Amino acid sequence: MTVVTTVALGILAIAGGLCLVRLVRKGSVADRIVALDTLLVIVVSGIAVFSVRRGDGVYLDVLVVTALLGFVGTATVARFIDRRGA
Repeated sequence: MTVVTTVALGILAIAGGLCLVRLVRKGSVADRIVALDTLLVIVVSGIAVFSVRRGDGVYLDVLVVTALLGFVGTATVARFIDRRGA
């Protein structure tokens, strides 16, 4: 199981790096928000994989809070973009 979680964390790290590249590059506000939301999903997935690796349920509370904050943040920014007309 350690090999599987190591590979999964490696793949998530690569995906996170690609999202950071997309976030830094010039683009529209919507593109950056999508990259930031994807990065948050990758972080939540990383926390889940780390929790499985440790065999602990302690990190599941952090997982739920992070996912909820990400959802609220993305919904708020989407509402802002919709009102602004970007």
